[in-house]
Amino acid sequence: MRESVAAAASAVTALVGDRASGWDLAGRLPEDVVRELGAAGRLAAQIPARHGGAGWSSAESGEFTAHVGSLCGSLRSVMTSQGMAAWTVERLGDPAQAAELLPRLAAGGTAAVAFSEPQAGSDLSAIATTVTVEGDGVLLSGRKKWVTAAAYADVLLVVARMGEDGAVVVVPRSAPGVEVRRVADPLGCRAAGHADVRFDGVRLPLDSLLGGGRQPLPLLVTTALAYGRISVAWGCVGILRACVTAAAEHARTRRQFGRPLAEHQLVARQLADLWTAEQIATRACEYASRCWDENAPDVATAVVLAKYVGAGHAAKGAAAAVRVLASAGARDGHVVARAYRDAQLMRIIEGSDEMCQLILADQALGRR
Repeated sequence: MRESVAAAASAVTALVGDRASGWDLAGRLPEDVVRELGAAGRLAAQIPARHGGAGWSSAESGEFTAHVGSLCGSLRSVMTSQGMAAWTVERLGDPAQAAELLPRLAAGGTAAVAFSEPQAGSDLSAIATTVTVEGDGVLLSGRKKWVTAAAYADVLLVVARMGEDGAVVVVPRSAPGVEVRRVADPLGCRAAGHADVRFDGVRLPLDSLLGGGRQPLPLLVTTALAYGRISVAWGCVGILRACVTAAAEHARTRRQFGRPLAEHQLVARQLADLWTAEQIATRACEYASRCWDENAPDVATAVVLAKYVGAGHAAKGAAAAVRVLASAGARDGHVVARAYRDAQLMRIIEGSDEMCQLILADQALGRR
């Protein structure tokens, strides 16, 4: 029987409970929590049913992502990583690769996607990690940085240069020559398993190349980024919802000058702006998911817009929530303190605000 979004959300709420703060402070998610979500098919619920997944629409997956994001940004980040990996396999892998990899990702296997390098972020031409064919196998060498969920991943999908073209290489984390080193003290999503990864002459079978390799680098990156951006956007909705809940509750119960904070007009303005931010981000995400589900021509722009709007509003909304709660929320681990830090990261990952602005400017100028 197909699981509903409400049932999945209820199960995750029970699983997370009040532990997100502790996970954030420790900088780690319990392995059993990640595995339980994966085994239930909730880490990548858009995997098609024919491959053992839940087969959710983008709209359904988005609402679930927002709910998880309201509970724990780190757990949501792991979901985003898993979904990006599954989407990349679905779009770029051949039928045999999809039939082998997607059921694993739907049943508890974990994955991460490795893009960025020490000298390559938005500039794809600077990617230096290489994969070359040697006999009946391939050889992978290079370095990747800030790979979300790499610390929990069974396999890594690595974007590499293949001659003048590119390739996505499926690399078991346990393969000889793979070194995963956690990022120390990340600003946001501290328990999401961010890691730097080194590939030192890693030898793999030829079928480790998704779709045989030799595809344009921009195609490889934008394929995965499309999923990542819409997932991050919905995660930002979750950040805003958590902030609305926390700020409203505090403003109702905290009294100053003989009346609740909510009855002070300047505080009420903060609450109004925060709620408005959540509504705007939600509508942008709903539109992007509708475009995704309908395969609309402007889906790429809608996804970038949702990510840009969501991240910007999440950052501003979280800052407003911190001001409403004041000292009550200004401590490490508190939900609005986590939201404040996590939201700053959302303005960087899967395309910075500035890169999104350039893409949207091209749209305004009719160049897309």
